Amino acid sequence: MFIVSARVPAERRLAATLYAYAFLTDLVLLYPVYALLFADSGLSVGQISSLFVLWSAAGILLEVPSGAWADAVSRRLLLCLAPLLAAAGFALWVLVPSYPAFAVGFLLWGAGGALRSGALEALVWTELDRLGAAGRYARLTGRAKTAELLGVVAAMGLAAPVLALGGYPVVGAASVAACLAAAAVATRFPEHRAPEPPGHDPAGEAQPAAASAIPPGETQPCAAQPDPDEPGWWASLRGGLAEARADRSVRAALLLVPAVAAVWGGLDEYTPLLARDTGIPAAGVPLLLLLVWAGTTVGGLLAPAGERLTDRGFAALLTGAALALAAGALLRHPAGFVLVGVAFAAFQLATVLADVRLQARISGPDRATVTSVAGMATDLTIIGVYAAYGVVAGAAGNAVAFAVAVLPYLLLAGRLATRRPARRVRSNRSLAENSGVS
Repeated sequence: MFIVSARVPAERRLAATLYAYAFLTDLVLLYPVYALLFADSGLSVGQISSLFVLWSAAGILLEVPSGAWADAVSRRLLLCLAPLLAAAGFALWVLVPSYPAFAVGFLLWGAGGALRSGALEALVWTELDRLGAAGRYARLTGRAKTAELLGVVAAMGLAAPVLALGGYPVVGAASVAACLAAAAVATRFPEHRAPEPPGHDPAGEAQPAAASAIPPGETQPCAAQPDPDEPGWWASLRGGLAEARADRSVRAALLLVPAVAAVWGGLDEYTPLLARDTGIPAAGVPLLLLLVWAGTTVGGLLAPAGERLTDRGFAALLTGAALALAAGALLRHPAGFVLVGVAFAAFQLATVLADVRLQARISGPDRATVTSVAGMATDLTIIGVYAAYGVVAGAAGNAVAFAVAVLPYLLLAGRLATRRPARRVRSNRSLAENSGVS
């Protein structure tokens, strides 16, 4: 009884810190106006596109190395550094508005995203598992995704009045302030790092507090030095890649993440064009996009219920989402965005569940590295989505491009539906028994 009562405050602290960090990380008032800043600074469309390529490239190149660094040093340290890099980039944008400054800013922003990706998921799972509450991972991450979306929505709502009040410098200052606040919140993340013995099963009994490297109730400072007993950066990288390569179940769950997240994640950038093609006035486009944001928010909140899905249930979820998105796009009418919102809700739910299943499969200490490999695969796949979308949309329009883009989901759903049903087990790793592709 004492263990349960002592565990609850720790869970609540972790959850509150996670939600605040997620909200502040995306409370960037430059989000809805940075393209205007670039254009007003004299950049051409081609130059702006090249900046997006730099942004993606920075994330891809640093994704896996940063995950290995998080495993070898401190996951909380990287969560502290990530928003600081973004803040430096945003400050450059408004202080020295020029192409070189924008390029450096995107490199810093991309690097910050890479530092956060993998480290955050690994820290949250590890802390919950230490408390014997790994089963709550889906709930926490689903709500964290919702907090991120609320941060974006708040930024969109505040950007216009702040821009009118003080122009780009004030919008930039507000974005920098949000990033600094996120870094401060990151120092509140608990982190108990203890070397895991070979063959350690995170689904097993949680380690007692005395086995942790940090005494109960104490945490390392944000700039903590690495434990000399922990593996180095290169060893973490090799260990994480080796686990993904050698363990078929880990590899299957890892591949499921980009298979689910990449296509709809790439299509999200084109929803304004799809909305404009419905014939609605430009002023009404944000209203249609609110349906998409609302659907995505609901999808994150449904994660706990979605944990019960088997492979066939997951296949049905993807099939329904794909058909709803295709139908909503092909309607070419504002009402179709109701279906688009429903589809994005289902895709968000599927994305959270794919991450849950990956975390449940990983058994080694290099969790952030393996998670970062999934993130890098997602980023690479998204670039492919951008290229394919441009070709199809240029030839047949945005509605057809959206409809064609869902075909991979139907193929993935067919693969999942025809798999032999996986055996359910009563443990924290039961989710892993119903993982995705192989």
